[in-house]
Amino acid sequence: MTDTPLWRPDPDELAHSPWMRFARFAGARAGRALEDPQALHAWSVEDRAGFWSAVWDFCQVKGDKGGRILDNGDAMPGARFFPDANLNFAENLLSRSGAEPAILFRAEDQTRRAMTWLELHALVSRLQQAFRARGVKKGDRIAAMMPNMPETVACMLASASIGAIWSSCSPDFGVQGVLDRFGQIEPKLFIAADGYWYNGKRQDITAKLVEIAAALKPEATLIVPLTGDGHAVAAAVAGAWALEDFLDGHPAGDVTFERLPFSHPLYILFSSGTTGIPKCIVHSAGGTLLQHLKEHRLHCGLEPGERLFYFTTCGWMMWNWLVSGLAVGATLCLYDGSPFHPDGNVLFDYAVEERFTVFGTSAKFIDAVRKAGLEPVKTHDLSSLRLVTSTGSPLSPEGFSFVYSGIKPDVHLASISGGTDIVSCFVLGNPALPVYTGEIQGPGLGMAVDVWDEDGRSVTGEKGELVCTKPFPAMPIGFWNDRDGARYHAAYFERFDNVWTHGDFAEWTGHHGIVIHGRSDATLNPGGVRIGTAEIYNQVEQMDEVVEAICIGQDWEDDVRVVLFVRLADGVTLDEDLKSRIRTKIRTGASPRHVPAKIIAVTDIPRTKSGKITELAVRDVVHGRTVKNKEALANPEALALFEGLEELRG
Repeated sequence: MTDTPLWRPDPDELAHSPWMRFARFAGARAGRALEDPQALHAWSVEDRAGFWSAVWDFCQVKGDKGGRILDNGDAMPGARFFPDANLNFAENLLSRSGAEPAILFRAEDQTRRAMTWLELHALVSRLQQAFRARGVKKGDRIAAMMPNMPETVACMLASASIGAIWSSCSPDFGVQGVLDRFGQIEPKLFIAADGYWYNGKRQDITAKLVEIAAALKPEATLIVPLTGDGHAVAAAVAGAWALEDFLDGHPAGDVTFERLPFSHPLYILFSSGTTGIPKCIVHSAGGTLLQHLKEHRLHCGLEPGERLFYFTTCGWMMWNWLVSGLAVGATLCLYDGSPFHPDGNVLFDYAVEERFTVFGTSAKFIDAVRKAGLEPVKTHDLSSLRLVTSTGSPLSPEGFSFVYSGIKPDVHLASISGGTDIVSCFVLGNPALPVYTGEIQGPGLGMAVDVWDEDGRSVTGEKGELVCTKPFPAMPIGFWNDRDGARYHAAYFERFDNVWTHGDFAEWTGHHGIVIHGRSDATLNPGGVRIGTAEIYNQVEQMDEVVEAICIGQDWEDDVRVVLFVRLADGVTLDEDLKSRIRTKIRTGASPRHVPAKIIAVTDIPRTKSGKITELAVRDVVHGRTVKNKEALANPEALALFEGLEELRG
């Protein structure tokens, strides 16, 4: 870390920014000066009712606000924000009309499209009518296995306009990976593309769709064209309609919006712990909208008409975050495909052509561009770009430096961190503060973030658990099919009572910034995609050659790589052929992101006395850390098998 900032806000630009306009707006209401960013944050967590009410009004939320702002405000879970309010998420995102572009789209095969606000309204209207004609109503689930394309956004908006609950994943997921997710929520409607492009090749998913639709048994399946003939794919899938036929007889008109309670469910996102199938995290319409408006308008300074890009798939929460940019009146810039086909310049070419204002990506992408020797600062006119955001994994100090030396010297770099659990950020950029190497600038407004040691004491300058000590609107409603809330409580509130424990190792810096050191639980996070070990076990342990397995994330080159240890059947050798078949099994059954970087054979796997394998203990041994609670292990001697392995040094 260094005391010399990489970037400082321009005083004139800051004075006219949404952040400072909000600070003056809120200060007038609070009767005190809030233009200092630390003072504004302190007030936002002290008077959460006043703060979130000010966000609603400043961002001009469409809806009935109601009289109460915060009920049972000290209970976590249990607090209720805007308990009397009614709104519709889609109504707030369809915030503009006219011939200006709402969405710009690029696909890897060089497809280029623009969708105006009028065209987006028209498509949402037709989809809404078609959904209702097929019986979709408030509370029904719509599941989409879709590329990041305009129709995906329109389908989500049509779902939200009715009050249906949207869930999505990317089309590269294997059959079991999709069923482990969507099978739990029983969608009435299943939506998929006719294929997708990746690394220069068309990916045919027809066979997968046949199997998934047969298992899910939705009342209808909708096939959206992207790579070829949607009609042919629809004909192969039982109960499927091509988009053109699905919309037939439903001419464009006005979109109708059903205003629903603030806490009405909007999204189901999937996260996974160390055991079992992925958890279904249910997010509210009001909480998601208000949190995203705050982050887009205030922390990112986004203004109507600006161009917002994030490189994401529909299986990552950053897609949900990206599409909320419509609520500001920004133009969404979507890309689907490999960010390195035909080379690493493709996203920067797109940024120049469409004059991105905000360029969002992963820390791994920034590092890959750096290692490839690319220097967009010399090859691309990025004069329109004022903000680069990075998430998915901690951005290394080298990554910070490269953004300024290799991409743009005067850009605001915002490393951000939060997660699927809150479909937003705990800590992120701040346009009123300087950027220091390796540091996230600070906590989000309204977020009572802290770092605690094992005894629940706040610590600075040392690693601890990232916690949030007060409720916030973007907390999940709960988990799907978790009627008594036990799984929800265990996920976040078991470690410290009435306090959200997020599962990140974090550290406050002397600049009031924060450093994320990685996950503190056993969930894997390779390349910023959060996955659970159970999804890997579900595949590999189907193989006769593998008796059991244990999987960890190893810190490696400023990221996390997946390492799979396998205990093999008698007489079986882990040769290259078996490694290849294991990887293929995981790739096709779960997704390419689940494929381990290293596969290593071991003769025993440590487990607790109750028979559970101990991923955290193995991870600690691999990283040279002391293993705690060895007395809980039935076979602690097995830990020695994972010490100092030569295969994990390169």
